[in-house]
Amino acid sequence: MKLNVDALVIGAGPAGLGAALSLKENGIEDILVVDREDAAGGILLQCIHDGFGLHRFKEELTGPEYAERDVRSARENKVEILLRTCVVDIINDEGLITAILLSEEKGLVRVETKALVLAMGCRERNRGNIAIPGSRPAGILTAGFAQKMMNMFGHAPGREIVILGSGDIGLIMARRLTWEGSRVKAVVEAQAYPGGLNRNIVQCLHDFDIPLYLSHTISRITGTGRISSVEVTPLEHGNFAPPGKRFSLACDTLLLSVGLIPENELSLRAGVVLDQATGGAVVDSNLMTSVPGIFACGNVLQVHDLADSVSEEAGYCGTAVARYLRGETKKAREVPLKTGNLVRYVLPACAEAGKEALISFRPISPAQDVVLTVRTDTEELLRKKERKVFPSIMHRIRIPRVPETAAYLEVSFASEEK
Repeated sequence: MKLNVDALVIGAGPAGLGAALSLKENGIEDILVVDREDAAGGILLQCIHDGFGLHRFKEELTGPEYAERDVRSARENKVEILLRTCVVDIINDEGLITAILLSEEKGLVRVETKALVLAMGCRERNRGNIAIPGSRPAGILTAGFAQKMMNMFGHAPGREIVILGSGDIGLIMARRLTWEGSRVKAVVEAQAYPGGLNRNIVQCLHDFDIPLYLSHTISRITGTGRISSVEVTPLEHGNFAPPGKRFSLACDTLLLSVGLIPENELSLRAGVVLDQATGGAVVDSNLMTSVPGIFACGNVLQVHDLADSVSEEAGYCGTAVARYLRGETKKAREVPLKTGNLVRYVLPACAEAGKEALISFRPISPAQDVVLTVRTDTEELLRKKERKVFPSIMHRIRIPRVPETAAYLEVSFASEEK
């Protein structure tokens, strides 16, 4: 089967649905959204805890409730969603973008499109990514997979749990497992600070007296058939502490919450250049990648903290794609964005002189009593005091107008002047 559409969106999570709805709002009708899962909604479908939608909807929703609002809007706006469909290749041939799909419903499908939106989300790092020594028993899972097992299929992963990494999914699973009667013995974190949001540290660990070992890691896994224990080792100046300081925790399950990676294999197939800091695509101020006509948004671009911010970014992306399809994206001079002190990355890679700039960035490490600045080579455009900043919290700022003469924009933190 062969199809021709104005815009193809890969992924029916909050990013993909948000971009498709924004395209509809901007007058683009011929849109196809594809997703490999059985239902639209993305990762939100397994996130049965509340806390979603506070910024966007001004009320507290569970993940499925948040997803259902976008799914219902897509249905009402007649957005076509093709489920149980895998994209196996993206071909970019002199401006003609072709996606090869394998669909349970339609078989092998060749889709030619004028614009492509990458919204595939992200995946979890696994044991292979972090290379923990020891035997290879059963009972070692990523925290997100354990969440899916429990919340969508009703299977508890184990009874005696250790969690490596203090990312938000791991913290939420510590609480979820405790509610279901499992014993979470510890959360072990290699950094000197937690990786998740502070509210999750309080609500998921402190409220249940679950120990958090900062500056520790798991140095060995033991078990025949199924995991039986892990060795926990303190880290001193980034190195393993002497053997006398190590201790063992008996467990039948180890959950890994050690970071997320944008799902960018398809992006690479299309020739998209990736950013080493974010793992996502290098994009311009319109969220267009290095390949003309291919855009990216959501967790495939940069890992977000909140679904609300994913939806916001997706809406911005959809508007930019609509302008591109109408031929309205004549660019002004591009101004590179640079990372300054204490900033891990900035996104997009460049702004446009004389126009508004929407900038996302993360700190490298926690800090307090700092001043956020955005400056050009000749002047300061923004100066804002920050009581505390954390790597777990992504910042988003708007610069109303980038100076016409700016050689670059630099985002940085500095100690507050007393």
